[in-house]
Amino acid sequence: MMQYHLNGFKPGNYQISDAIRGPAVPPPIVDLPKEVDVLIIGCGPAGLTMARQMAEFSDIKTCIVDLKSGPLLFGQADGISCRTMEIMEAFNSSELIVKETYQLRQNAFWEPDEAQPNHIKRTHKVPDARIGLSEFTHGIVNQARLHDILLEGMENSVTNLVPHYNRQLSNLKVDDNLTQDKNAYPITAIFERNDISQSSKIETIRAKYIVGCDGARSATRKNLSISLEGDSANKVWGVMDVLVVTEFPDIRIKSFIQSKENGAVMIIPREGGYLVRLYVELDLLSKDKRAVDVKLTIDDIIAKAQLIFSPYKFDVKEVAWWSVYEVGQRVAERFDDRPIDNADNLIPRAFVAGDACHTHSPKGGWGLNTSLPDTFNLGWKMAAVLQGKADPRLLQTYALERRKVAQQLIKADRQLSKLVATRPTADKRGDQSKTNTADIEKFMARQSGFVAGTSIEYPLSYICTHQEYQPLACGFKIGQRFHSAEATRVADGRPQHLGHLNKADGRWRIFIFGNRQNPMDTNSDSHKLVQFLACADSSPVRRYTPESADVDSVIDVYAVFQQQHLSIEDMPDYLWPAKGKYGLRDYEKVFYAADGNDIFEQRGIDRASGCMVLVRPDQHVAGILPLTAYNELVNFFDSFMLA
Repeated sequence: MMQYHLNGFKPGNYQISDAIRGPAVPPPIVDLPKEVDVLIIGCGPAGLTMARQMAEFSDIKTCIVDLKSGPLLFGQADGISCRTMEIMEAFNSSELIVKETYQLRQNAFWEPDEAQPNHIKRTHKVPDARIGLSEFTHGIVNQARLHDILLEGMENSVTNLVPHYNRQLSNLKVDDNLTQDKNAYPITAIFERNDISQSSKIETIRAKYIVGCDGARSATRKNLSISLEGDSANKVWGVMDVLVVTEFPDIRIKSFIQSKENGAVMIIPREGGYLVRLYVELDLLSKDKRAVDVKLTIDDIIAKAQLIFSPYKFDVKEVAWWSVYEVGQRVAERFDDRPIDNADNLIPRAFVAGDACHTHSPKGGWGLNTSLPDTFNLGWKMAAVLQGKADPRLLQTYALERRKVAQQLIKADRQLSKLVATRPTADKRGDQSKTNTADIEKFMARQSGFVAGTSIEYPLSYICTHQEYQPLACGFKIGQRFHSAEATRVADGRPQHLGHLNKADGRWRIFIFGNRQNPMDTNSDSHKLVQFLACADSSPVRRYTPESADVDSVIDVYAVFQQQHLSIEDMPDYLWPAKGKYGLRDYEKVFYAADGNDIFEQRGIDRASGCMVLVRPDQHVAGILPLTAYNELVNFFDSFMLA
């Protein structure tokens, strides 16, 4: 853990000391390109994750634009869920985030003291319910820091991608006559420059695809005539990041506080050891009023917090950032440009992601952690289509998979917003019942997998197969992300988290988990499967890998065996293939299950049968098959990939 912000909050790279740290300098303003493959609107978590993924592919031309004048300095979102950490590991960026974040390990609950009802009293502390759901821990860090790491990865990629700031989308047209021609550029976007020097300049881009990640007031969504469905409650909350002097004992623990008369506070300790975020319950709004209509100031939020914290002193020394918002839950009627009543056979060309298609309260920490996986889902699919590896209808699955998650999010946020508030919010059912912190604790425990992002499960489709073979590996849930566990590398004895092999490079993975047969035996199921993948004409590896490319460039295969006394030189060539311009051997594809750290036991893999686990480029398990199911493996990839 690192400490910073002792003498005041400063944005920027936390690897640089407080004394000299400053915000990143925006790139120089250059003209927009005239024609691109992918146009991304918005530099929030969804937009930057989409751009970070596209930046990996030198043959895809991407442009990302933003209304702001430069990178984010003060983050609205702060929580980094376990699943988001796993995604950042796919971009080789998890170590820095783990080092810099505040790790949430405990929750504390406070209620009115029965002896002195105007004072609060701790009822209990509990371990955070998400611990153990992932190899990563839920953490807290300035959203701007996550943005910086994504921006750095973009700029240091093979495409050297950087955003174009100071651009406002003024008009967007999708030519319906061109959308079904995959080589056409049906998108025309017109931008106005909003920098001081050339504020009147108009620029036009033509694009094959557009992804609107431009927030709750999305211009992309409005231009596509996509409506938001849902409602807002008449409750106002304040949020502030502060440096504070207090004797309140749980200021460095995530805490839920409910006072008798003055409302509720939720405490989120921030990174660095000193900064803390507070969500403060304010007042009810009258009908048809918005939070922006209420002329509340930071002094109002601080004064309310001081009342709730009684009898503890709460002396705010510095405010890094603050805002006022109303609770509301809305989800877009559709996530792409296809009409709702006639979508089946159409190629979508325009998409919305992140806050542009789902809005809610910030208290559950779901905003960034739902927005970022939106485009982690979409990015690999768009790359596969643009590179001619997959049928364009693959892009239809983005809306199928992510809109269901957004609906689950809205439902959970509506429940949490009611539980955290001490006074009833607007509810069409008129539910006025009082809750206490025990209800919050039960809710968080019940929703722990969803809050962590680890139990998000995509519905049945041709890239998320049926459950027939699920019992072969019950710990790798089909539709959920590949739940990492360690195995030991045969070549050098190093323990390796297998989930960390699933990088965001557009490749599919097949994990072969061997059965009790000796994999060196040419009659074993594992050996026969490897020979099929390497040599058979119908092998998806042979069918979909270009002749000039490395053997693992499209489908990357790993093997994990139960037997411990194996030697890499005895393995089939396919499991330690020669690659690259020099034909160097890859020694990092074969593993065994170690005593005391047995992945077969941890993930419920059938030792007698073994299995194949098919993992998508976004780390979700697409299917589980027996080691002998060659035809089903062939049919799976044939359903969407192009030879």
